[in-house]
Amino acid sequence: MLEDTQNCMISTSDRLVVTIGLEDLVIVDTKDALLVATKEKVDHIKSVVARIKQEGGTEHQFHRQVYRPWGCYDSIDFGERYQVKRITVKPGAKLSVQKHHHRAEHWVVVSGTAQVTNGDKTFLVTENESTFIPIGQVHALENPGKVPLEMIEVQSGSYLGEDDIVRFEDKYGRV
Repeated sequence: MLEDTQNCMISTSDRLVVTIGLEDLVIVDTKDALLVATKEKVDHIKSVVARIKQEGGTEHQFHRQVYRPWGCYDSIDFGERYQVKRITVKPGAKLSVQKHHHRAEHWVVVSGTAQVTNGDKTFLVTENESTFIPIGQVHALENPGKVPLEMIEVQSGSYLGEDDIVRFEDKYGRV
């Protein structure tokens, strides 16, 4: 919503941005950060990123919303021994057959249908249903439906990094 605002570039996707009495600004609002700069200084973003790296920040490396060949996930909350992700899986897409050494996962289907492989069992999980993947269990997730699969994943354990994925099979060629 722009009020008495001229010659500004404003980009946002998740929330309302209101400007009043602004001129010649660039405003970019993402899930990771908010940038507000004059148009003439917007090219200084490279030095800001360098400063973030120098001061030990991770914003340049780790993003809240991450896109994968199968869909995307949004890390909506995290703490010392837990992380909560909103996961969207495209119709017909499948995550890798994998396991984790340091975390368990609880999956709750919000909409759509999940085909879950949990150890030696494969079964469907539909809207308002859930399943639990123990630490070390080989598992996979697939969307067999024609609409996007939306689910909430709660990870818990001593280490929650994305590098705690041991892949056994991946239709997208990732290792």
